[in-house]
Amino acid sequence: MDIQKLMEQAIETMPGTPGQEDLALIHKWTRRDLSAEELYVFRANLCDNDIDRDGERFTRPALEALANLFIGKTGLFDHSGKSRDQVMRIYAAQVIDDPARVTKSGEPYAALSAKVYLLRGGENEALIRAIDGGIKKEVSISCAVKRMICSVCGKPHGRDGCAHKKGETCDGALCHAVLEEPTDAYEFSFVAVPAQPAAGVQKRKQGSGNRRQESDAELAELRRLAEDGRIFRTQLLEKTLRAASIAVPGIQRETLRSMCASLPTGELRALCDTLDAQASRTLPLKGQLIWGAKRGEVSSNEGYRM
Repeated sequence: MDIQKLMEQAIETMPGTPGQEDLALIHKWTRRDLSAEELYVFRANLCDNDIDRDGERFTRPALEALANLFIGKTGLFDHSGKSRDQVMRIYAAQVIDDPARVTKSGEPYAALSAKVYLLRGGENEALIRAIDGGIKKEVSISCAVKRMICSVCGKPHGRDGCAHKKGETCDGALCHAVLEEPTDAYEFSFVAVPAQPAAGVQKRKQGSGNRRQESDAELAELRRLAEDGRIFRTQLLEKTLRAASIAVPGIQRETLRSMCASLPTGELRALCDTLDAQASRTLPLKGQLIWGAKRGEVSSNEGYRM
């Protein structure tokens, strides 16, 4: 199951210039040893274990697993997936506990905190000013988890007989889905408007098991169907152009092709049927040998006439 979890006010105060310990960690990801003056670092809380507005939460072990998975992952903007938006990288991550704070499920609060670096200079200077000025502070992660368990019955939420609804109160406890066993971490992003004020989840796919593999299979099937549709439309367009050359001989082929390009496939098919019927009336096509109609006229050559 692929998810996105958003955090508001995620950026914490941290010196912008890395120390020697941070430099050593950063140099694991750089091609050459950069100086501290070339780098800008900040800390971001990526996600936590509190119940969000979608009625879901990570377990603390899930946060620990994500801490390992996110080291080395890149930072983007709005989950764009474009290399030009790839300007940051996580070089360290850990789970930080806050004993003074309790989650909605009654557990001690914990958050996944990451250290991030980016290069100084160029367009990044505007981003650095936006971070320091508190403009860029909401972040969102993209990751995959294996299990989403109902907090009431312990079954996969919404499956295998689970009829509990997130947000409802059952036996005095708030029903929610527990996100367990992270399998991968993809990236984190700065986002303009987070969906939740503290933490939130936006689903790409729901379900149990390794949804990443199922999504890949579904994508492959959609691509196959799209290719079948492309071939069908190409053949349908060619048939339409042939029928039009008979039914409306005065129209230019390329003009008609341009007109048909914007038609939905259903309308193109209807046009093809209309032109094909008109073409059959204009130039009826029959077999060269007319057997049966004049079977009795053995000596006649009528059946061989064009």
